[in-house]
Formats: sequence, C-alpha cells, structure tokens
Amino acid sequence: MGSHILVAEDQSDIRDLIVLNLRQAGYEVTAVADGRAALASQLERARDLLLLDLMMPGLDGIEVCKALRARGHATPILMLTAKSTELDRVLGLELGADDYLTKPFSMAELLARVKALLRRAELLRAAQAAPAAAAAVRNGELEILPERREVRVAGRALEFTALEFELLLHFASHPGQVFSRAQLLDAVWGYSHDGYEHTVTTHINRLRAKVEQEPLQPRFILTVRGAGYKMRDAPR
Repeated sequence: MGSHILVAEDQSDIRDLIVLNLRQAGYEVTAVADGRAALASQLERARDLLLLDLMMPGLDGIEVCKALRARGHATPILMLTAKSTELDRVLGLELGADDYLTKPFSMAELLARVKALLRRAELLRAAQAAPAAAAAVRNGELEILPERREVRVAGRALEFTALEFELLLHFASHPGQVFSRAQLLDAVWGYSHDGYEHTVTTHINRLRAKVEQEPLQPRFILTVRGAGYKMRDAPR
C-alpha cells in the first residue's frame, strides 16, 4: 500500500471523485467532511499528506492548517479552494500550507501535485535519517547540510517543511543569482502555471521569518525590485 492521504472536503461529489482517483493511483485514503473531523483524525493518526478544502463547516482549512502547524506537525498540506480572492490563498500559505489548487482543477493536476509533495517529504525523512556526507552549503552564518536536510543559522538548528527547505537550498546554491517567481515555481515546485506566483511569495516570507533576525530587513534572501529574489552573495 502506498502513502496514506487524508482528504477533507465537504462536497460529497468532489470528495468521492478525489478519493476514487487517489485510490486508483495506489494511495491509501481516509476521507472526512469537515474541519473538526480532519483535525481530530490527523492528531489521532498522522497521515503522509493532507488535502484540505478551504471552506468547510466547523473549522475551515486555514484553521486546521494553523492548528496542526502550531502543534509542530510538518505533514505536507495541499489546500483546495474555490475562492477567487488572492487573500484567502495567501493566508493559507502564510499559515503553513505547502501548495494550493483552485477549483475547478483536473485530477491529473491534483495527482501531480500530490506526487511532488510526497516525494519531497520522503526525501526529507530519508535525509534526516542518513549520516552527513556532502559538503555543507554556507553563506555567512547560514549553513545548510543538503544530505541531512538540516539548516542552522549561527549554530541554531531550524525546522523547515520539505518545500521550504528546497526553496532555501535553491537560493543558497546560486548566491547572487536573481530568480523570478515563475522561474522558482518551475525549479522548486515543478510547474509554472499562471496565477500561482503567490505560492512563491508566501514561502519566501516564511523562510525570512525563520532565517532572518529582522524579516522586514532581510540579510540573506533579498528582493530585487521588478525582477524577483536572490540569495545574497556569499561573504568572502
């Protein structure tokens, strides 16, 4: 049996279709119809991936995501939203979701996102269990151990989701190089669909909140106005 996925969606027709396609793809699936059931189910037995509908009775997807992250759960979360406003999508990402899909979406796209998120999570778990071997990537006080998927700033170990780590490592591996949001989507997330650029912006905000002493005045991950973002040049 493959990875175990928790699906929380209050619309039964959408929920049943998602469950059917995930099971056909080889995943074990648990399905619930509201946010409270999703939170209770995940706290009782941690699944490998969560698909959370943004708008659900009881607790919405954002509240479930916030509650899990506050408890230290790093399980990948894919948010499903029918809302067209960017604010809701950005808020979900800021509070810890790894990615989102806007309804209506194709099952092929959903399965591709699921596969990518699970793959990153598996790489993170495997790396953390393996002995360190490859040379660290350093930029001043920032130190990244790629094979262990560990990050330290001034000797202090920091916790990252799999996607946050991939984004930080991509920047640190190319110091001084400017990347647009579309380029980062393609390089780190593996897709470059229009309308998903805020996924990058909110993940950068989350990185800055963890690695920067003053996130509003970053020293490591810099904004290049009109062009994108870059990791500062490594100190000599």
